Amino acid sequence: MTFSLSLTRRSLARAALTLCAAGVAAAAQAQAWPSSKPIRIVVGFAPGGSTDVMARIVSQAIGESIGQSVVIDNKPGASGNIAAAEVIRANPDGYTFLIAPTSVETANPSLFKSSILPSRDLAPVGGVGKTQMYLVAKPQFEGKDARDLVALAKARPGKLSYASAGAGTPPHLACELFKLSTGTFVTHIPYRGAAPALQDVMAGQADFVCDPGIAFPHIRTGKVKLLGVVSAKRSPFFPDVPTVGEQGFKDANLDIWFGMWAPRNTPPEIIARMNRELAKALALPTTKTRYGDLGAEPAPLETAEFKTLLANEGKLLSTLIKEQKIMVD
Repeated sequence: MTFSLSLTRRSLARAALTLCAAGVAAAAQAQAWPSSKPIRIVVGFAPGGSTDVMARIVSQAIGESIGQSVVIDNKPGASGNIAAAEVIRANPDGYTFLIAPTSVETANPSLFKSSILPSRDLAPVGGVGKTQMYLVAKPQFEGKDARDLVALAKARPGKLSYASAGAGTPPHLACELFKLSTGTFVTHIPYRGAAPALQDVMAGQADFVCDPGIAFPHIRTGKVKLLGVVSAKRSPFFPDVPTVGEQGFKDANLDIWFGMWAPRNTPPEIIARMNRELAKALALPTTKTRYGDLGAEPAPLETAEFKTLLANEGKLLSTLIKEQKIMVD
């Protein structure tokens, strides 16, 4: 018994020393970050889209702040899952990060059959930005606001249609949430992207769309009608237009949030430093201006706040996807 206890004590001591050494190594690694090695930010969408442009804006500012090269690596496909998988496989050394819409964690696991689980395999860093969505109708639409749209949809169940950027995309989920919150039945017409969806609304082929901010010039020239903002707050770009909540449909709001993640087990000191660098980048006046050109807003969030956002949005969207039987082909 004495021999066994002695072995156990020695084993525990070795384990404690190993853990201590690992902690010291991680702390040293965090203190040395960043070194001369370039930082890679993986983006799950093609160059030129909102996610890519936001990533390039913040990466430039972060690179200038830390005096290090920050490169963008576009890995489009599967609504961001390919990029997420790339970051999950990366070394947790602070030199690989993901920038993506929050839907990569909050909606994709309910939409795709995949072994990827960002809530388990990635470490949230912080918020990057957000865009609101806009209830935009064809120019011939007979009403003037969301209340008129709901009244017409209830009077003609199944006869109205809405276009979306594709099954499972945030604009699709926003319109489904609008339907659920208003008790209406409207036919969904999916497209391959927000631009063709908007084009068919402009042409009168679909009655409305939950637009992610690309319709601004067409709203201002009267080529489409803005019926309301699908958000909890009014838009800074159209401050006189009420939200759908203000029009009586309080649960019908969904913003598109964007954030940054690191591989799981990335040292917390590195995550905290990157969160601070993100906040500095997002506070720059040039960032606000360049985001505004996208119809977006900087959205700095502390890591804890970002985790709360992900948890709340995940509950909302997983329930919505289940209740509305939303599937991705």
